[in-house]
Amino acid sequence: MYCRDCGGKLSLRFLENEGLVPYCDKCGKFKFPFFPVAVSMVVVDRSESKILLAKHVGDEDFKLFAGYIKKGENAEKTIPRELREETGLPAVKWRYLGSRYHDAKDILMIGFIVTAEMQDLILGEEIAEARWCTFEGAKEIIRKNSTAEYFLNAAISELSRRK
Repeated sequence: MYCRDCGGKLSLRFLENEGLVPYCDKCGKFKFPFFPVAVSMVVVDRSESKILLAKHVGDEDFKLFAGYIKKGENAEKTIPRELREETGLPAVKWRYLGSRYHDAKDILMIGFIVTAEMQDLILGEEIAEARWCTFEGAKEIIRKNSTAEYFLNAAISELSRRK
C-alpha cells in the first residue's frame, strides 16, 4: 500500500476506535482506504408499474442503470446526469433505496428508485438495448445473484407495499 498523496509506503498502525489503519510516515497522517462511489438506479415510469432495464454493449445480461459520482458531484446531481446520458430520459424524482458494497468493482453503490418520463429512448454509447418491463419480467431477465438483482428486489418490495 502506498500513500495517494506522496507515494510513500504505508504501514498499519493502531488508531483508537478504528483498529489498524494505513499510516504514512512521510505525511504523518492516517490514510483511510479510498474507493469510488456510484449510484444504482431502479428506473420506473410515473405509475411505478414498469421498470427500465439495460443491456450494456458487449454484455449479455440486463442490469439497472448506474453511474459513478464524479469528483465535486453529489448523488442527487449524478442521477439526472447519468439517466439522460444513457437513455435521453429526464429524471422526474427519486428516493433513496439503500446502499451496498459491490465487491466485483470495489465500489459503494447507493441505490435509488428513480421516476422517469416514459418517452422515446435515446441510448448512449454504453447501452446496446433498453427495455420497459413489468416487475415479474424485470425479475426474469436481470443478472442473477448480482448487485442489480439485490436493488431490483428491494425496489419491487418497496413499490409493492405502496400500492
